[in-house]
Amino acid sequence: MEISGFISAVVIGIVIGVLGRLVVPGRQRIGFLWTIGVGIVAALLGSAIAAGFGVADTDGPDWIEWFIQIALAAVGVAALDRARARR
Repeated sequence: MEISGFISAVVIGIVIGVLGRLVVPGRQRIGFLWTIGVGIVAALLGSAIAAGFGVADTDGPDWIEWFIQIALAAVGVAALDRARARR
């Protein structure tokens, strides 16, 4: 992965993480860096899943890919919040 690809993954991860956090109701007890980390992982996994289903490269915006990424980020934020709440 080139440096430009890494930087774009971080930027997309921030956006996806924040959107995933907005989808989860209530207050989350995780920090901003955890949100970014979850967003980056969700963006990468979501892209791989979308590519596996053949919906990653479409004409225009990749709405299905974004939905998958945001859903994965929401699940990741909720899971991390619950794991940290148990401690």
